[in-house]
Amino acid sequence: FTLPEKERVTLTVYDLAGREVSVLIDRILSPGPHLVEFNAGLLPAGVYLYQLKAGRFSAVRKCVLMR
Repeated sequence: FTLPEKERVTLTVYDLAGREVSVLIDRILSPGPHLVEFNAGLLPAGVYLYQLKAGRFSAVRKCVLMR
């Protein structure tokens, strides 16, 4: 993802029951492109949701973890 300005960013992964699985980012980031690595080694295969919040922006997307 790319930030247009310095923002507090949180990136959280949830299972389909809405339980928080992992918080990948929760800090202030500088403007520009950012890459996040997610180590899902202990999670079972399946469908997960992730939420990205940056300033007033918020989005939830679906992802599939395959083994």
